[in-house]
Amino acid sequence: MIGTDLDLPSLRAMLASFAIELFTALGIVLIGWLISRWLEARLTRYIERKSGLEYDYTPSLARLVRVVIMSLTVIAALGRMGVQTASITALVGAAGLAIGLALQGTLSNVAAGIMLMLLRPFKVGQGVDIAGTGGTVTEVGLFSTRLTTWDGVVVYIPNGTVWSSKIMNFSQAGRRRFDLMVGISYKDDVARALQVMREVVTADPRVLSNPAPLVATKELTDTSVNLMAQFWTAAADLLPTQFELTRKVKERFDEEGFTMPVRALDYTLRPPEGT
Repeated sequence: MIGTDLDLPSLRAMLASFAIELFTALGIVLIGWLISRWLEARLTRYIERKSGLEYDYTPSLARLVRVVIMSLTVIAALGRMGVQTASITALVGAAGLAIGLALQGTLSNVAAGIMLMLLRPFKVGQGVDIAGTGGTVTEVGLFSTRLTTWDGVVVYIPNGTVWSSKIMNFSQAGRRRFDLMVGISYKDDVARALQVMREVVTADPRVLSNPAPLVATKELTDTSVNLMAQFWTAAADLLPTQFELTRKVKERFDEEGFTMPVRALDYTLRPPEGT
């Protein structure tokens, strides 16, 4: 039952004021929701354009911005309704500090992931070596980077480790160099062997003409004259070109009658003394 202190006009005025504040708060929430959605979409497009659609945590970053805006909007709406938001803000701040201390390592991975996104030392699909692990990048997440190693093993590396380690990118430069080394006997014709190596290397269409292949005598050892064919290919062609040219050089040297010496040890067996 309504007390005698509140007459009907006063009650109506109070309800009208409450309704105005309520609709104002709802309007604040609606406007905040629209702004957060708009910023989320714009930030997603911006990050995707900058990163080339190669990073899987783009929606997570944009969603984080949306959550922050909506949190501030709710606090503002509660303040409009007369709720004391100072204590709520302090509570949220304390909770955030506690969570940050508890998740210090995780947050460092997130920060490292953001740096990887901004500087882009590698992209999905590129061949890399990170902290001694070589493979193809299959995912760059918010917390970790996933590699598929050359022998098909899936490895997850925390982004903090990735960021603080030496990163070797085998695909970024676009072209790779290989030094094909072959040893021949001292009695073989070095000039002819160099000519044969040059013919084999330059005949392959995957070998780039600029820089031009270099064919030269590398070194003289106690058993062989070592020849070198240095050539460049596109990064994706390096391994198949390396394997095929090694085989072709061996076959041509066999046809030419060149000898590829191998180190041999001579053993002399002597009867024991006194026999």
